[in-house]
Amino acid sequence: MDNYTYTGNELDVFAGAANWKKYFTSIFKSYLRGSVLEVGAGIGSNTPYLLNSNISSFTCLEPDRILVSRIEEKVKQHHLPELLGIICGTTSDIPADKQFDAILYIDVIEHIEDDKAELNRARNLLKQGGSLIILVPAFNSLYTEFDKEIGHYRRYVKKTLRPAIPEGFELKKLIYLDSAGFFASLANKLLFSNSKANPKVIKFWDQVLVRFSILADKILFHTFGKSLVGIWQKTA
Repeated sequence: MDNYTYTGNELDVFAGAANWKKYFTSIFKSYLRGSVLEVGAGIGSNTPYLLNSNISSFTCLEPDRILVSRIEEKVKQHHLPELLGIICGTTSDIPADKQFDAILYIDVIEHIEDDKAELNRARNLLKQGGSLIILVPAFNSLYTEFDKEIGHYRRYVKKTLRPAIPEGFELKKLIYLDSAGFFASLANKLLFSNSKANPKVIKFWDQVLVRFSILADKILFHTFGKSLVGIWQKTA
């Protein structure tokens, strides 16, 4: 995709949210093996949390050239491994004969207007038995000006994410994460209507609320939360 520029500064603000990144990656890290494609890798802030010894190759796919240059700089500074593959483009730019064992969308498909078409392309790039892993913001009731400004078309619930998945997949897991963050986001929408990511607020959320959510989500059986994570396996 030529001349694509990502809008928003939240990638930098959320880059240091270590507790959150450790939490959501713990849900699906066991599915990351073999060749892995991270779609919409941004500035590569999630990538270190995804890498593990079961992965033979890892490719970051990002359409924004400026963001790609920042990933490349991290590789040069040895913050990311030198063997990391980096592609500036979208799934449409990957040859059809290139196949992966796992494809990741971490806070990405809400930015894509035709999510079904995008996920169908992902299906064609997955090996038989491969894993499709998706993390998205949850509940349109939490949609704010912040979502709009950074290019979110929608937020998801289970019944709206399921139909976006192409045929030929078996659902492995579909759960909500960050119950404490749900209430914090709701309060922000109703009381403050902040349209910018505040670094101090993000730090409090990551260091306090996420830690609470890790316990509360289990007690509440992952029935609601600020985010939704789904894992599917390609069967046909």
